[in-house]
Amino acid sequence: MDRINGGRWLGSPSTLPAVAGYPHLTVPMGLVEGLPVGLSFMGTAWSEARLLSLGYAFEQATKARRAPTFPATVNGSPAFDPQ
Repeated sequence: MDRINGGRWLGSPSTLPAVAGYPHLTVPMGLVEGLPVGLSFMGTAWSEARLLSLGYAFEQATKARRAPTFPATVNGSPAFDPQ
């Protein structure tokens, strides 16, 4: 896993439904080597309600979502300051 440049693939899970005009929902599914990963739900036309229902059910069953953290950088200052 490349923690600096990310994944080494072309496209993304959202490309196909975006081109086709179909709905797409991604929900948190856990961590891999400390980095967040998601699960994508894609549906046919007008299936938004079903996708939201499936995504919500998955989130409730797994409790995989973790609140974001902002660890210190190498020099000790925050990596992100929302102020």
